[in-house]
Amino acid sequence: MNGLLWIAQLLLAAIFLFTGTSKLLAYERLMGALESRSNGLPPGVSRRLAAFIGVAEIVGALGVVMPPELLPIDLPPHLLLKMAASGLALIMVLAGIYHLRRQESAAPDVTLFLLALFVIVGRWGR
Repeated sequence: MNGLLWIAQLLLAAIFLFTGTSKLLAYERLMGALESRSNGLPPGVSRRLAAFIGVAEIVGALGVVMPPELLPIDLPPHLLLKMAASGLALIMVLAGIYHLRRQESAAPDVTLFLLALFVIVGRWGR
């Protein structure tokens, strides 16, 4: 089970590092792709909001793989991991709402939400 949880954590980290970085560094290209996919409907996401979401995704991605020993404060086991995975799950809930309002598929958002939920439940202390 520990191996599956690590695979899920690494998948979450890789996906959110990529998407967060693309929101920060390739905003115009990302918004152009979003607009073309939705038949010309404007994305409705400002550069500042996209940057905020991108930073939150990168911080969450680092939080699901970073050992808590590297932090300057003492945390209970897996607290950082659970908080980071919870933040990523919340981002996916909000992304799903955004995509459903635009009448787009929310399947990737639901998949990533379930993956984050798997990590949270799997790392929950028994």
